[in-house]
Amino acid sequence: MDGFRSRRLVVAGLACALALGLAACGGSSSSSDGKGADGKVVITVNGMPPKTQTVDRKNFEEDVTAFEKSHPDIDIQPREGLMDPKTFSAKLAGGQLEDVFYVYFTDPAGLIARRQAADITPYLTGVPNVGDVRPELQKVFQDEDGKTYGLPTGNYSLGLLYNRELFRKAGLDPDRPPATWEEVRGAAKRIAGLGDGTVGYADYSKNNQGGWHLTSWIYSMGGEVAVKDGGKWKAAFDSDAGRKAMQALHDMRWTDNSMGTRQLLEIPDVQQLMGAGKLGMYMAGPDNIPTIVKQFERKYDEYGLTALPGSATLGGGDGYMFNPKATPEQIKAGIEWIRWKFYDPTHEEAKTKKSAGSDIPIGLPQPNLFAGETQATVDAVHAKYANVPQRNFQPFVDRSPQVELKVEPPNAQQIYTVLDGVMQAVLTKKDADPDQLLADAAKKVDTILATVK
Repeated sequence: MDGFRSRRLVVAGLACALALGLAACGGSSSSSDGKGADGKVVITVNGMPPKTQTVDRKNFEEDVTAFEKSHPDIDIQPREGLMDPKTFSAKLAGGQLEDVFYVYFTDPAGLIARRQAADITPYLTGVPNVGDVRPELQKVFQDEDGKTYGLPTGNYSLGLLYNRELFRKAGLDPDRPPATWEEVRGAAKRIAGLGDGTVGYADYSKNNQGGWHLTSWIYSMGGEVAVKDGGKWKAAFDSDAGRKAMQALHDMRWTDNSMGTRQLLEIPDVQQLMGAGKLGMYMAGPDNIPTIVKQFERKYDEYGLTALPGSATLGGGDGYMFNPKATPEQIKAGIEWIRWKFYDPTHEEAKTKKSAGSDIPIGLPQPNLFAGETQATVDAVHAKYANVPQRNFQPFVDRSPQVELKVEPPNAQQIYTVLDGVMQAVLTKKDADPDQLLADAAKKVDTILATVK
């Protein structure tokens, strides 16, 4: 769900074998001080796209080559793959964990608590652009004392994606999309009233996607899905916020008939509805727009995006953390790699300029990692080369600062399985009892959360 969700040379494997021996290609080729025979600081970094993703792989390889050229004292040894929670501990214990490794926003808290990531706080002083990272994103990689163990490199938040043409047909202003759930309900009813199978608002309820979206619904209503109480996690959605979310869904589905009769939907179903021009709105991040445009041969002008109504939304993203066994030199080299690849506006412009004229969308409102001058510079670069109608997404940009970003709860996927059932019930049973559904689900989720350490 999370998301998200972000990409030297083709002969690198052969070069590695010739220069270092085959065994060195499988693990770190550095000595105990983190340096190779030539005196360079050697760091292993994962996140390299597989060969099947030819464009992303080529871009990654070219980045490694360019970085090493501008940083001749650092040797990057890239590896495919991401952080896998099932094998992470074994890789760390066996000395096979990369020096710099990719994580989702759901990973850092547990890794920090288990001391499975290095504290990089002492190495961040004076590093350009790091201080402009949005505090709510950097906090994901910090402990309760404010020490930092990683750096975010991508982010998303759920907003409201809508069909601008259906808004016009229903007498709604596509430049002034709904800002409250009451306005969403009203707009959905008017759009559904167009007839011909048009659905005003749709939502997921299968394969953990219903639980994922219900979590965002609850956040938007001012609630929580799980809270830590006395050192232990407990379910928190059997609440006023949970009941408000259930009531809003019930009213659109059964009172207004604006969600259509077909339910038990998941991502492809809803995207197909939107791609067919038969859906007014659904909860989604900006990354859904290019998917719909490419898959269903639509145009970016057809769609708008605004921030999710309410006080908060579910968000996520990714970043990199550091092997606790890495040397100070390797940590500093890893930080410089991340800063150069993801935080340097000059590199961002070169990368964006290179993509101009392709079908890669330039100008979507996320990721937006920074505040202050750095983000203003990045925004100016994207505006310069934009190939999407940024004005259509301005409502998302304008209102997002008012909507708190909250990350997924612990053991999120297991919780989503339970909440799928709640979502399915309210959308398929007119007489479903919200109180009973939430209470029963909370008992199940408490059992799941009891395993969180």
